Parts: sequence; C-alpha cells; structure tokens
Amino acid sequence: MNIALIFAGGVGKRMNSKDRPKQFLMVHGKPIIVHTIELFEFHEEIDGIIVVCVKDWIPYMEEMKYRYRLDKIGKIVPGGATGQLSIYNGLCAAEEVYGAENNIVLIHDGVRPLIDAKTISDNIASVKQSGSAITCTVAKETVILVDDNNTVNDVPSREHSRLARAPQSFWLKDILEVDRKAISEGYMDLIDSCTMMRKYGKELSVVIGPSENIKITTPDDFYIFRALYDARENDQLR
Repeated sequence: MNIALIFAGGVGKRMNSKDRPKQFLMVHGKPIIVHTIELFEFHEEIDGIIVVCVKDWIPYMEEMKYRYRLDKIGKIVPGGATGQLSIYNGLCAAEEVYGAENNIVLIHDGVRPLIDAKTISDNIASVKQSGSAITCTVAKETVILVDDNNTVNDVPSREHSRLARAPQSFWLKDILEVDRKAISEGYMDLIDSCTMMRKYGKELSVVIGPSENIKITTPDDFYIFRALYDARENDQLR
C-alpha cells in the first residue's frame, strides 16, 4: 500500500491568523488542508491517508472529511509536542490501520498544497527502487552556511545544492524503526524526517519536485499560494 501521512499538528503562530490555525484558512471556500489532501485523495496510486491534526480541531477535520468526501482518510489523530512527535503519532496510526510490512508512507505538510501528481508518483517509484525519496528543488541562488557567530563557514556549489521540501517518503517499517530508536535515545525534536533518517545513517535519494511547492507559513506565503492557485485555475479554463 501507498499511504499519505498529512501532518498539520501546529497552530502556525507566524501566520498571525485571527481565529484558526493556518491549515484551516480558507482559499476559494475551501481550507488549505483540504486542497492538500485532495491531491492525494484523487491520486490513483494512493491507497490510504492518515491526518495528524491540532487536537481541538479534530471534530472540524472530521466534518471536512465528510463534506469533501475524503474517503481515503483512514484515521485522524492529534499532534504531539513537536513536529517529530506529531509525525510519529501519524506513523503509529498508519501501522495500526494499514500495517507496516511492505507499505510506503509519504510524509507531507498539510500546508503544502502545490505539489503535483508526478511528484507523488516519483516519490513512490523512488522508495520502491532505493528505499527513500526526499522531494527537493534545485537551488536557484547561492546557499551560504554560517557558524554560531553568524560568520560564513562554507559556500557550497550551487550545482550540488538542493532545497528539501515534501513529501519525504520511506518504507513505513523503516521510518518507524528509526523514529522509535530516536525517541528511546531522547531525540524528540529533529527538524524533519530526512534529518532523522540521515542521523541514523540511512541513505537518502532525491526526487526533484516543482519550485512552487512552498510551505504556507507566513502571510506572504498565503498570498503567493492564492495567486498561484488562481493562475492554475485560469489555465484550466483556456
């Protein structure tokens, strides 16, 4: 099985939204997270979906599941104290609902609604071939690494620089094993799944995704998404 794990366990303080977490902000009458989930719901290779949600908003998410007929959602679970623990909650739910053996999990931000079907398919194919898939974009500008004193430490070649995005995809049993090991050793706030897997010596393969695959974190991101969404809709009408 191919399982999408959509996590939206945070409240998005940087968005400065008035009355709801960023993933539930409305764009053209539909919450951002629904735009995201629909990309997996309508993808023929995705068999099931797990959603990790802010606990107090789970009833609303359940309502969205039925309103928009998101029938592939197998379970909605609360987030944890950190992003890593939120994803872990989702991984455990995927294991409970679908089993871990021979299943692929695509871990995706609920506020990244601008991926495409090809990126999803490429992730699945990469896991089958090499055991992992880290969706990236090619760096269009120079990346600078700094030290603790904010002094330039290294300027890696742009030719070999990539920006990690999502989905980040693995065999479910592999990432569960590593996540449980990390938690047992006291690591509960690793920045993302590829950082965690790399820390434990796992080889990671890159899938190049669309440059517009942004994470909606700030008001600027929200306006960019809305503009790109409108542009896609206009192209569809021509």
